[in-house]
Amino acid sequence: MLPRTRALLTASLLLCFMFSALQSLLAQGLPSPLSGIISSERDGVMEGVIVSARRAGSTITVSVVSDANGAYSFPAGRLDPGHYELRIRAAGYALDGSGTIELEPGRPATADLRLKPGARPASEITNAEWLASAPGDFEIKRLLLNCTDCHSLQRIFESRHSPAEFLKVFERMGGYYPGASDLQPQRLIGEHRRPAVPAGMEHKLADYLASINLFGRDEHSFDISTFPRPTGRATRVVITEYALPRREIQPHDVIVDPDGMVWYSHFGEQLLSRLDPRTGATTDFAIPVQKPASPKGTLDLELDQDGNIWVGLMYQTGMAKFDRKSGSFHIYPIPADWQKDATQQSHFSVAATKIDGKAWVKNTDGSQVYRLDVATGAYENLGSFRDHENRPIAIYGIYADHENNAYILEFRYGGIGRIDAKSGKLAFYPTPTPFSRARRGRVDHENRLWFAEYGSNGVAMLDPVSGKIAEWKKPLPWESPYDVVLDRHGEAWEVNESSDRVGRLNPKSSEWVNYLLPRYANVRRVFVDDRTAPSKVWIGNNLGAAIISIEPLD
Repeated sequence: MLPRTRALLTASLLLCFMFSALQSLLAQGLPSPLSGIISSERDGVMEGVIVSARRAGSTITVSVVSDANGAYSFPAGRLDPGHYELRIRAAGYALDGSGTIELEPGRPATADLRLKPGARPASEITNAEWLASAPGDFEIKRLLLNCTDCHSLQRIFESRHSPAEFLKVFERMGGYYPGASDLQPQRLIGEHRRPAVPAGMEHKLADYLASINLFGRDEHSFDISTFPRPTGRATRVVITEYALPRREIQPHDVIVDPDGMVWYSHFGEQLLSRLDPRTGATTDFAIPVQKPASPKGTLDLELDQDGNIWVGLMYQTGMAKFDRKSGSFHIYPIPADWQKDATQQSHFSVAATKIDGKAWVKNTDGSQVYRLDVATGAYENLGSFRDHENRPIAIYGIYADHENNAYILEFRYGGIGRIDAKSGKLAFYPTPTPFSRARRGRVDHENRLWFAEYGSNGVAMLDPVSGKIAEWKKPLPWESPYDVVLDRHGEAWEVNESSDRVGRLNPKSSEWVNYLLPRYANVRRVFVDDRTAPSKVWIGNNLGAAIISIEPLD
């Protein structure tokens, strides 16, 4: 990084940190604007109940969690005066009362909340709880992990489809764009398809799904498992949710720029958007459409070493670099003669372009690896690669290390490939757990690769010096980690589509803290702001049209 650029970025980061620290200091010692005790007749005082407060007319919801004494307390400065609606999350319970309160300026309020037993809505059952509850072998149940990319498993378990109807669903699903939703049902073009079920497994899966849904019955044939409520450190957290202005928005990736502004990619639209975390206001920037007939939407969102924002354009070909000052995009399209209906650039890495001026890009079609010369816009095709057993590597994430060598994450079986930037040769490291399905991750400050093991319910770290991979399994079944990042304080942060929880791992002690979110969440990327201790985490609820921050209190 050039000295002037480094100095500007450092100054910007320092100012942002000082502003955040000043706010925190001012809030210390001030009384909570709203606090109380949560209890029920059956349990007495209740630990691990999420209490959420949203002011009338606001897009921002703030949530805290009750401690072992049933006490909850919103930090000073988090709730402005006004009329608030309160809601809770506690499996099998509902608020016994109206759940509204008026907060007056300078007058701390107390609201002791009484809960009553209530039927648990199917929408509150997590994907992981459905999978843990349903009968069946691991091998057949793990096929349902492919379903959570587009919708919750509730949709399957509450359906009444017969085996024959499921076969038709599988065929139809294979023609949808990855970012398709009920509100934006985009279809793929031409002959390109994305099979929803492995070849040869269609009839077996259709029969299985019809045995666990409501086909021919009014109730499920099994009991629903309920995961425990948070306890201990998992209750010491503040969660802020920013509702986005349209229900169809799918914030796939979320990042924070050096000035503290939050940015998110749109999985189903040709937009890049900015959110001001102080007000919740959003601003959209339209990305030029290059292929009008192809699906619209973006995925990977990255910051380069100069603070520019890059976004992967999926089926709209290539990448776009966004200048935050001018508000303009520079498009890096894939050469026209390389493009097919299936050409897709979802993941890339610009983390170390200062080394040699090159960016790494994945073409999902054929799992090809491209290298982009940022100065000229020229692409080099390094082709596809094979693992240690000579099987084609199905790449998901791609990440540059500090020397701009590339790690490719193998998603079909599991393992990590490392492409040497100078020679183009591949070294492959199989994961200790077979079929781990490495998905997303990040290179840490010590040049080690951290990655999520989607298929084996864990996170892992590859040490390039020893060539060894260490693994840590999640505490709950079927959480299926999607992404993981190690912060500069030595803690790893994990997100997933299945458990409505954000994981915090101490790699030295192997201790996990799982923070339960206030509602259903489909999360595919974790951004860790580690300028403070503990770190502040930002995520997008891809199927919930919201940006969320998680702030641990210890």
